[in-house]
Amino acid sequence: MAKFINPFTDVGFKRIFGQEINKDLLIDFLNALLEGERHVEDIHFLDKELLPEFENDRGLIYDVYCTDSNGEQFIVEMQNREHVNFRERTLYYLSQAIARQGERGSDWKFSLKAVYGIFFVNFRLTDLPSKLRTDIALADRETHEQFSDKMRYIFLELPSFDKEESECATDFERWIYVLKNMETLNRLPFKARNAVFKKLEEIVDIAALSKEERMKYDESIKVYRDQLAVMEFERQKGLAEGLEKGLAEGIEKGMEKGKEDVARNLKEMGLDVSSISRATGLSPDVIEGL
Repeated sequence: MAKFINPFTDVGFKRIFGQEINKDLLIDFLNALLEGERHVEDIHFLDKELLPEFENDRGLIYDVYCTDSNGEQFIVEMQNREHVNFRERTLYYLSQAIARQGERGSDWKFSLKAVYGIFFVNFRLTDLPSKLRTDIALADRETHEQFSDKMRYIFLELPSFDKEESECATDFERWIYVLKNMETLNRLPFKARNAVFKKLEEIVDIAALSKEERMKYDESIKVYRDQLAVMEFERQKGLAEGLEKGLAEGIEKGMEKGKEDVARNLKEMGLDVSSISRATGLSPDVIEGL
């Protein structure tokens, strides 16, 4: 039985990053993520219902929506599987957060605060290089110079992280290691290096959950495992369909090659092209080219 909660579940993810009482965990993670770029002093959780919701997202997306003391906003999500228009959805979310900053009246001059979208993805992103971190920013296509720092996307592809505990060199890597391996660990590492991991260990210990919290977590685990089962079924179905298609294409190619072999032999025997075409079903052009 696991000692620590699964952070890929709704309850697990929100327990770590979505509680005002434990906001120092999210602050520490954001500072590790954005080290050298900016430093978050404090955050205030916003009502995530301000973000548009879509029916087919339920059970798949776990939102945390907050702002820091400078007014800059952060949308943090865990995504367990890719779905149609996933990237467009993230674009829509951040655009909505930007648009809500508009003020009516003549005094507002389009002064905007930055919006960060941070998306944990528990799968391989398609059509992108396979790597842990993909940063998307508004920049000139040719020179790569930044056009604006007001909209940032950071995708964290968890399957691409394969470092062992001893190989983690930064707090960002330590966070990713702990989140990815949490459910299989008997103790949380790095507590001597960063006190936040000691607090994290106390929060994610399943034994520390109240009866009500445990019931909610058990239901969350059930939803997560059902998702995995559906994903595995779809993967197996895709493999079976691919195999069936491959066999059909192989048979078709084999039959085509057989016809060409017969046509080639008939051609060598001196039979005219028209007769060979009627006998094999191949076009005269194909036969001429043999």
